[in-house]
Amino acid sequence: MAQETANDSAAGDAGSRDGNTPRIYAACLAAYNNGRLHGRWIDVTQDPEDIQAEIAQMLAASPIPGAEEWAIHDYEGFEGARLEEYSGIEKTHALALFIVEHGKLGAKVLEQFGGDLDDTKAAFEEYAGEHRSLADFAQELTEETTEIPQSLVNYIDYETMARDMELNGDVFTVELGFDEVHVFWSR
Repeated sequence: MAQETANDSAAGDAGSRDGNTPRIYAACLAAYNNGRLHGRWIDVTQDPEDIQAEIAQMLAASPIPGAEEWAIHDYEGFEGARLEEYSGIEKTHALALFIVEHGKLGAKVLEQFGGDLDDTKAAFEEYAGEHRSLADFAQELTEETTEIPQSLVNYIDYETMARDMELNGDVFTVELGFDEVHVFWSR
């Protein structure tokens, strides 16, 4: 993680330090290019205008006069979702709010969609819930939508049904742990 300098004190501590609030370390590039580390940790769940104001304050306090350029040199609280060095304020803010809302599951689904936030948000519109397994989901879906004669109950292979649903592209899953399978329709 990037080291903070003395210039990071009061204003840089404004963001949460619990690691749960998405925040970035915005670094002054003029200082960096001159062998000095100068930047500030910024809570990126706040309004984009406030993020920009904190970056402007950090740049104004730079040890290099007239500093104007900055980059993200570190980040935390994004549950594994990736940010690039030059991700813009709007994109970073939108991603932060998404992660706050959806947590680690949101980050995993974002990874499934190659970092495309719009596609990931659309996937959550087709969220079918958390289940112990995809077979449990297939069984629940079947029992809710089909009247199964008692004489056939023991002959239904929900494991195979679940596998076929996934192989046919009807659903995709994200596993976050043992017996924690999140199912999404692929419509």
